[in-house]
Amino acid sequence: MPESNTGSAVGRCGYVAIVGRPNVGKSTLLNRILGQKLAITSHKAQTTRHSILGIKTRPEGQILFVDTPGIHQRGGSALNRYLNRSARASLADTDLALLVVEALRWTDEDRDALEAIVKAGVPAIAVINKVDRVADKTSLLPYLQTLSERHSFLALFPVSASRGDQIEALEQSVIEALPEAPPVFPEDQVTDRSERFFAAELVREQLMQRYGEELPYRTTVEIERFEEQDGRYRIHALIWVERSSQKAIIIGKQGEALKAVASQARQEMQKLFDCSVHLDVWVKVKKSWSSDEAAIASLGYGNNEDH
Repeated sequence: MPESNTGSAVGRCGYVAIVGRPNVGKSTLLNRILGQKLAITSHKAQTTRHSILGIKTRPEGQILFVDTPGIHQRGGSALNRYLNRSARASLADTDLALLVVEALRWTDEDRDALEAIVKAGVPAIAVINKVDRVADKTSLLPYLQTLSERHSFLALFPVSASRGDQIEALEQSVIEALPEAPPVFPEDQVTDRSERFFAAELVREQLMQRYGEELPYRTTVEIERFEEQDGRYRIHALIWVERSSQKAIIIGKQGEALKAVASQARQEMQKLFDCSVHLDVWVKVKKSWSSDEAAIASLGYGNNEDH
């Protein structure tokens, strides 16, 4: 990610947590606002496992978006507990929260996400996503009315993160809600995460997109080597699974499945890093890692450091 030692003088700056239940489009919203892919996405819930900072510098100020894991009620594994803790902790030092919900839907997990915002005492804007899927737009009116009665939101914005509808107006409302302060980061910086972190995430994205409902949640990715040689990146990625049977599925017949994962991940890395990438991927077994607090910590969870 490019960095600079200079930044323009801007009037407002603050941290904005993007909060909501899984699979409402929080990462898609962040990517749309930034104008590039920063957070991985898939149709599966709980794709996001780490809070990711996305920096948007505008003439009026700098918005520091924090994309968080979805607040959920799915199971009680150590990993699930970590994801919920991480999402709630992201609200602690923020100036504003965006509660992202899906148009015409309200679930117990939506309620939990709102309760986390209320408990943190953070002002909030409601972002009603996926309105492009609503055929009869008049049906949104009673939904918006009910939502406004649930909490004293600063504003309610029906948007389509996938299409970009109302995103500019949302950004303007966000910047106006932030305190007057100088920018924290150079104007051309878009995140504080390293390229090593995003390499792991892009491999994991392929696992989320390509395999069944449960298998991706039993995998994680560790980057063992990340080097620049002769203008290209040489990356060694290790996929951890919990059982030998899972390893066999990911590798596939004659290694074809793993080759497909590596090939697509490499292409995504080249787009993001804007250089040639040589990617090697292996699969190893670490039994029950997602239910073991120590194993989760050893694989880069439970802290804010890249893994």
